[in-house]
Amino acid sequence: MEKWVVRNRRADFYGLAEKFHLDPLIIRLMVNRGMETEEQIETFLHGGEANLHDPRKMKDIEKAAEKILTVIREGKPVVIASDFDVDGVFSGWILHEGLKRLGAEVSIKTPHRIREGYGVNRRIVDEALQEQAGLMITCDNGIAAFDALEYAAANRLPVIVTDHHEVAYTDEEDGSRTYRLPTAYAIVNPKQPDCTYPFPGLCGAGVAFKLIQHLYDRCELAKEEMVPLIDYAAIATVADVMELVDENRILVKMGLKHLPYTKNIGLRALIDACKLRTEKMTSYHIGFIIGPCINAAGRLESAGEAFALLQAKAGEEAERRALHLAELNARRKSMTVEGTRRAMEQIESSPLKNDRVLVVVLNDCHESLVGIIAGKLKEHYYRPVIVLTEVEDGYKGSGRSIEAYHMFEQLQKCRDLFTRFGGHAMAAGLSLPKENLEELRRRLNEDCGLTEEDLTNIIRIDAAMPLEYISEDLIHQMEVLEPVGTGNPQPLFAESRFRIRRLSIIGKAKNTLKMKINNASGTIMEALYFGDVQAFEQEARNICGDAEWECAQSGTQNRLLASFTYYPSVNEYMGRKTLQVMIQNYRFLKE
Repeated sequence: MEKWVVRNRRADFYGLAEKFHLDPLIIRLMVNRGMETEEQIETFLHGGEANLHDPRKMKDIEKAAEKILTVIREGKPVVIASDFDVDGVFSGWILHEGLKRLGAEVSIKTPHRIREGYGVNRRIVDEALQEQAGLMITCDNGIAAFDALEYAAANRLPVIVTDHHEVAYTDEEDGSRTYRLPTAYAIVNPKQPDCTYPFPGLCGAGVAFKLIQHLYDRCELAKEEMVPLIDYAAIATVADVMELVDENRILVKMGLKHLPYTKNIGLRALIDACKLRTEKMTSYHIGFIIGPCINAAGRLESAGEAFALLQAKAGEEAERRALHLAELNARRKSMTVEGTRRAMEQIESSPLKNDRVLVVVLNDCHESLVGIIAGKLKEHYYRPVIVLTEVEDGYKGSGRSIEAYHMFEQLQKCRDLFTRFGGHAMAAGLSLPKENLEELRRRLNEDCGLTEEDLTNIIRIDAAMPLEYISEDLIHQMEVLEPVGTGNPQPLFAESRFRIRRLSIIGKAKNTLKMKINNASGTIMEALYFGDVQAFEQEARNICGDAEWECAQSGTQNRLLASFTYYPSVNEYMGRKTLQVMIQNYRFLKE
């Protein structure tokens, strides 16, 4: 269920537009995203390295830095305990490259997704002890690794935790919370309740970046040496779906500027293997192309494949490894489509479809795909979703949430049912015995507190904009909003009445709809829709009639009418540029 709402924030659009030499519509877009003062707009448009926060404000970062420098001076090895997703890979790589630059003997260890699951474990601690490491540093994990870090402490291995996940807590009878932290020499995580860092929204790689930034500052290294590390933090920030605001926006914006010229041979080869145009690289290319290829390694094989790509020294090796990751990602896509189809069939054919929190068991599903499938189901049904698959000792799965439902806090209420769990507001991972499944489903649905309004997907429209207002110059000006994504969405416009003059279903998978449309004033433009084409067709036939759909397909006169939300773009083909709109949402109308 959707509700379309036009944003209605007020400001001196024309006065600000004149000051910043922009179209008033661009100012409206920034105001809609919370930029209301001249200072905020200036930072949004031109914020850079000078606007990054002082890493010393992060709790324990000084203590962590002092320990790291002491271990380096003593010549003792440092072990990095990373994770297997994009954020884990790049937070580990940032620490690896940064510490190596400072003279450390450093190695990276990751858990096996299937055999061991998420986060640092006793096997990794044992390997660090065997290597006589003077220090272990976790990244993108560790804040909930109570057993492994107790084991490390018992064996006198100092551990620094760098993480960004939520801190476990217990609700007390008086309404307060008692937070539980793992045993560690230092914990660098801006989500700690007593951390004074001004921006807690960093990903794991962002936290690792701040630690290396502080170390470089202490060692008086040139700021230019941080540039390659910004690229890695940018990829992880987008791929881990962090909000692109504040420091995240700056890191991603700087990373996109430098990424096309990366000196990492493996990353360069991956960009080439994905056939990306480096002069037009955006957050989309990170989130939907580069990130998934890196993720595919840890999902279907081992994160070691991703690290091997980043470590490649020769072009031939890098090209081979990059093509392998691209092939793994293609396989992952196919498996995801099939898993999502099976999950939807299960929901639609059972009482699950009435649940406000969906808990789906998908047998014979590769456990690395459950999070992606949960995300697909969340988008389709617009409700919190947990997808589980059977493992040796029960069920293991991942959850994805909606704006009105803090998944980590809701799972906290059911912590007695889990063998492991962790996460944050919008996503979580968990394991539980099979016998606890129905109790979990019951509790989550009884205690969810979700109303019909909460389960209504609010489509926030920036402005009701007629097609005739679109121009190449306006689209070019919209590029100042990049990087777009979570927290800084793609601009969205709408008109209430379009006639579809012609349409055709195109693409190898028949998953794209190409249309020629005109609005009430008679302006004609090409339009593309990349969503569920079958659902689009079915709704058009149901509301407007089969004959109207078939006339539109043949390009003859018809009465196929719709309201659309869209964003404009420029199509370039064989040197010719044409304006077009990308349809996001639709409602068919009866004439």
